[in-house]
Order: sequence, then C-alpha cells, then structure tokens
Amino acid sequence: MKRVWIVVLPLLLAACATGPFATRSAMLARADRLAADGDYRSAMAAYDAYLARHADDPEAARARVSRESVASVLTTRTEIVRLQLELARVREELAKREGDLARVRQEAERLRADLERLKQLDLQLEKRK
Repeated sequence: MKRVWIVVLPLLLAACATGPFATRSAMLARADRLAADGDYRSAMAAYDAYLARHADDPEAARARVSRESVASVLTTRTEIVRLQLELARVREELAKREGDLARVRQEAERLRADLERLKQLDLQLEKRK
C-alpha cells in the first residue's frame, strides 16, 4: 500500500497544481514555464486562465505583459512563415524572369547579326547599281 501512495501522491499533487485547485503562483509559474519551453500557444492559454481567475492579483500586470510578449512571438513567427513563403515565390519568379531575360538577349544578339547581314547585302546592292 505504501508503494501505491508513493506513486499516486505526486500525481495528485501535480493535478492540484494545474487543475481547478491550482494556486495563483502555481498557475503563473506554469504559464511562465510553458513560455520558457517555447510552447507559446499553451503558455498564452495558461496566462489567459490565470488572468481570468486572478485579474486583481498583484502579479496580474506582469502576467498581462508576459501574455502580450507570447502573443507577439506567435504573431512574429506567423509573419516569418508568411514572409519565407513570399520570398520563395519571389525567388521562383526571379529565376523565371532571368531565364526570360537570357532568351531575350539571345534573340537580340541574333537580330543584331541579321541586321549586320542585311546592311552588308544592302551595301553590295548599292555597289552593283
């Protein structure tokens, strides 16, 4: 029986620390830990839960600032992904345009050569007259 309590007691205490009986400091510490671990979506939800229950707590101002920081990180990460996709699209478009430019330059060179041949033919015709 003693062994069962050794296993069950820590689980019960952990449940109390994160469940409806969680203390203010435990809730805020959990939110801070989630943010520090990089689980920003869960951290934001944890800060929201803390602020919903303890809006008048002295630590609420810090929790609001931390929540806004986490929200900013999430927004920034979303924007980074969007910009990376846009950059890939622009690079692809640039490669296509560079290919088009190379073809146009080849065509221009061919036309210059044709023009020179036509000038030579015109000069030869002028000499015959």
